[in-house]
Amino acid sequence: MIALSLAEIAEVVGGQTHDIPDPSALVTGPVVRDSREVEPGSLFVAFAGERVDGHDFAAAVVEAGAAAVLASRPVGVPAIVVPDVQAALGALARHVVRKLGTTLVALTGSAGKTSTKDLIAQVLRRKAPTVFTPGSLNNEIGLPLTALSATEETRFLVLEMGARGIGHIRYLTELTPPKIGLVLNVGTAHIGEFGGREQIAQAKGELVEALPSADEGGAAILNADDPLVRAMASRTKARVILFGESGEADVRAENVTLTEAGQPAFRLHTPSGASDVTMRLYGEHHVSNALAAAAVAHELGMSASEIATALSEAGSLSRWRMEVTERPDGVTVVNDAYNANPESMRAALRALAAMGKGRRTWAVLGKMAELGDESLAEHDAVGRLAVRLNVGKLVAVGGREASWLQLGAYNEGSWGEESVHVSDAQAAIDLLRSQLRPGDVVLVKASRSVGLESVAQALLDSGNEGEVAAR
Repeated sequence: MIALSLAEIAEVVGGQTHDIPDPSALVTGPVVRDSREVEPGSLFVAFAGERVDGHDFAAAVVEAGAAAVLASRPVGVPAIVVPDVQAALGALARHVVRKLGTTLVALTGSAGKTSTKDLIAQVLRRKAPTVFTPGSLNNEIGLPLTALSATEETRFLVLEMGARGIGHIRYLTELTPPKIGLVLNVGTAHIGEFGGREQIAQAKGELVEALPSADEGGAAILNADDPLVRAMASRTKARVILFGESGEADVRAENVTLTEAGQPAFRLHTPSGASDVTMRLYGEHHVSNALAAAAVAHELGMSASEIATALSEAGSLSRWRMEVTERPDGVTVVNDAYNANPESMRAALRALAAMGKGRRTWAVLGKMAELGDESLAEHDAVGRLAVRLNVGKLVAVGGREASWLQLGAYNEGSWGEESVHVSDAQAAIDLLRSQLRPGDVVLVKASRSVGLESVAQALLDSGNEGEVAAR
């Protein structure tokens, strides 16, 4: 964070100083909520959760070098006390972003946000210092913490914005007003909470409504291939840039193919020229993500050749998102277990089919959460798609939703033993250890709550130990 005195922070957040001998003392380190991340000069934000109360760590973080604690009550060490810690954190982020004047890029969408954010960051940091959301910290706490990690050297601030209801993105844009806003897609993630895709579109479109006008440099980057996103052009004063495979897109892909390993290649077209891209990431769905990143980079002055080079060299920065690892015995493990929704599940299965040509493929899948009344139909459809893509074996892991996956596969193709329903992650591990053979490709994917990353890790550990069936 930029250096601010404790007195200035107290004024910005409307707080009272307690046990602070020198209000002119500076916060020069990061703003953190995890006591393990405290560095000399940090500001520690004390949230009172259901199981852990950050106030209990106040003395320890000051002893570790924190300049002060942002708290909701006096804690016996230097503190700025406020009525609402979350609101104070947001006010501080808003103050710092305005003071810095950095170019702020915000993005949202039902699927692909984190992968696209990582691509944008890797492209832009070739041009200038860039700060971006780590992982998926895209809510009312993670977003301001990311914004506060910017410094005077930061030129681009790339923030992922998530939503679980109407008004959430509007709130985030008030904390960190964007100049460029990107909407990737409107799918069915969290549809059980929103109530329908139209409501999801309403929520996602709050991002483009918050942008400055075209005369003030505002730019709305919209997916030309998604009708609900494209319609958001009428909801913004900003200049509209379209990306996609549509011929009407300003930034588009032509001649899309997949390499033998399942990595996308295409000809990138931008208003400033064209150049070829071959990505290191896996799956055709990354073409749309790459085009979105290219549209942002073009808007910020990068040439087509610069963008293509950066996209071709970009990797995955966030854990458990199409992480591809080949074991010494030739088994390939694709760990995409961070989260799942119908769109990302279909994309991962298609990537598996492309990667597994000529090899035996496994889809180890668990439930997709928060689908509401659509849950049965969506799980059934994913199971059926696995059959249509000729996946070698489906292992559905968990309870009711997993049984719907398996039943969909069974009804689509009468697979018999080619699809199986197991109770939990350990049962899946035991099955795979007994039946995997060299050269197989295994996709592991489910909503985060299922914890299927343990299956992927166990398979990698088994490969290192040489535990594979000799078949």
